[in-house]
Amino acid sequence: MSETNELWRLPAGKIAALIHAHKVTATEVAQSALARIDAVNPKINAIVECRPEEVLAQAAAIDEKISRGEPVGPLAGVPVTIKVNVDQKGYATTNGIKSQKDLVAARNSPVVDSLVEADAVLLGRTNTPAFSYRWFCNNQLHGATLNPHDASLTPGGSSGGAASAVAAGLGHIAHGTDIAGSIRYPAYACGVHGLRPTFGRVAAFNATAPYERPIGGQIMAVSGPLARSVDDIRLALHAMARPDVRDPWATAMPLIGVDVPRRAAMCLRPDGLDTAPEICAALMESATRLRDAGWIVDEVDNLPPLRDGMAVQITLWMGDGYDAMVQSAEEEGDVGAITALAGQAELAREANLQDFSSALQRRLAITRAWLLFLETYPVVLLPTCGELPFANDLDLQGPEAYTRVWQAQMPMISLPITGLPALSLCTGFVGRTPVGVQIVAGRFREDLCLAAGELIEARGEPLTPVDPYPR
Repeated sequence: MSETNELWRLPAGKIAALIHAHKVTATEVAQSALARIDAVNPKINAIVECRPEEVLAQAAAIDEKISRGEPVGPLAGVPVTIKVNVDQKGYATTNGIKSQKDLVAARNSPVVDSLVEADAVLLGRTNTPAFSYRWFCNNQLHGATLNPHDASLTPGGSSGGAASAVAAGLGHIAHGTDIAGSIRYPAYACGVHGLRPTFGRVAAFNATAPYERPIGGQIMAVSGPLARSVDDIRLALHAMARPDVRDPWATAMPLIGVDVPRRAAMCLRPDGLDTAPEICAALMESATRLRDAGWIVDEVDNLPPLRDGMAVQITLWMGDGYDAMVQSAEEEGDVGAITALAGQAELAREANLQDFSSALQRRLAITRAWLLFLETYPVVLLPTCGELPFANDLDLQGPEAYTRVWQAQMPMISLPITGLPALSLCTGFVGRTPVGVQIVAGRFREDLCLAAGELIEARGEPLTPVDPYPR
């Protein structure tokens, strides 16, 4: 292939630099991305809607700005995918369900507007499980997304299409959302990096929604980037982090904080998590890499509460309107969504006002404990998940399997109640199976997550796009 046809392989930062330097055009980059989609997407079904003529029109508009000598944004010409659960003008916000297949957005959500403002090229819409409920990625509207490393493994969810796409070179950056691990777990499962930003960092609003989100969604759900390098995660975050008056929770804060001691805590088995040996090895190796970079890394036996936060998270997320959620899932007829909700019935169905009050009180106490701990250790290394990526649809293999999945995901489920940022960092592979770690820092200190992640990344093998299932 020619060098131009291989542009899809390059990091986002390199693409933007080449376009800014007039060494390639945005149109050439878009053509390369579209050719890669044609070649690979039929194998993995990560992108469920792509309009090539619109992609090329966006790229041509950027090239025209450059030809006129006008300034272009930091993501100039970089192909970025958008998850189907946020509004993108002219596209249906399906959230993976048939009843929303014609719910076409009249305007962009704030995060999409931010990417457009940065001159990204919106490449296509990525798949999610029905209602974005699961860590597995299939639905009756768009079908199943596969993990490009191994089709027998889940690509993760709910941003499974986003992670699968960026892992396979279908776009350089992917947009995802996370309320209980939906950015971090797909990144982990597909062998890329994914950042859950601080609550309030990236503005959120869907005008297509018939009503405002319940309190759990308001204070725990965030949008963030997935990419194949930490530098590209940083580039994407800086573009996405633009306050918008449509989101009253959005907060303008510096993207770079004050200097702190280069000190981290590393915990292998928080709250007694049965962490797989391969993940323990990845954590130990990550700690060694940070020490090689001059950091102090202390192994600690435990962290502030995580397991206790699971009940808080479910109460706030599913306890408000649970019966309506179940009714919608049953009307959709999606087995995965029905199973996901049924697994939380005991806790969510009986939630009352006192339960919500207690959950909010416990949320405050858990958040305070984490903030105090981060005063001593500005960065924390812990498992993303207790197990290597699950077999596809493991959660549908009976109650014991469902419970196993939820217990293994404890480190991801609990952290959203604190509002803290967390980076899911791929550190390597066990055969074809990705493995990685999770990096947590203080509020609005994504820069610390990224700084630590970049040092760990630099001492390992760089991530490159995978060709799914080579013959």
